Amino acid sequence: MTKKSFWDDPYQTSLQTQVSKVDGNDIYLASTIFFAFSGGQESDHGSIAGHAVVAARKEGLELVYTLAEGHGLQAGQDVEVCIDWVRRYRLMRLHFAAELVLELFCKSLPGVGKVGAHIAQDKARIDFIWPESIAPLLPAYTQEAQAIIDADLNITCAFEDEASGRRYWEIAGFSRVPCGGTHVKRTGELGQIRLKRNNIGRGKERVEIYLLP
Repeated sequence: MTKKSFWDDPYQTSLQTQVSKVDGNDIYLASTIFFAFSGGQESDHGSIAGHAVVAARKEGLELVYTLAEGHGLQAGQDVEVCIDWVRRYRLMRLHFAAELVLELFCKSLPGVGKVGAHIAQDKARIDFIWPESIAPLLPAYTQEAQAIIDADLNITCAFEDEASGRRYWEIAGFSRVPCGGTHVKRTGELGQIRLKRNNIGRGKERVEIYLLP
C-alpha cells in the first residue's frame, strides 16, 4: 500500500521515493505527496521523475498515477515527486473552508442532508437537501465562519482507524469530523471567505465558497 505522506505533512512539495509497480502508463509509488481525487477534493498537479502526471486516482487504499506514453519508468527506480504548491495550498484552504461551513449548517439546521461537494482551485461548493432558500441565512453563517477563521484556532488531523485509512479533523471545543483530505494547520490560514447561494433544483441548495484576495 502506498504510504500517504501528504497526511504526515500536507505542506511538503517534493519527495524522494521509489516506483513500486508499473502497469503500462499507470505508476504505483512506495510513498507519495500527490493527492488523488477523493471526498470532492480535486487531484494535485505535478510530476514524477519530471514526467507530468496526466491523472491520479484511488484504487482501494492504493493511489495510481497515469503518465503519458514513453515515460520509461521501471519498478524499483528511485524518483522525485513534485507538486504544484500554489494549487495544493488553494485546495487545502478551500477544502477546510467548505468543511467549516458545512459543519455550521449541520449544527444549526436539523435534518439537513449533504448530497455532494467539490473542491477546485478557484472555489468550493457544497450541495445539500433543504426545502427553502438558504440565501437569507448566509450573512450569519459567513459571520460565524469568519469569527472561527479570525480566531486562528489549531486544527488537529489524525487517524480514526489507521488500518482502513480513516482520518478526521478536529477543532477543540467546536467539532470533530471524519475526513481524509489535506488540511491547513490553523483556521487563520483561510483568510477572508465569501459565501454565495446557487439554486440547483427543487429542494436542493448549493453554497459556493470563495477565498477573497
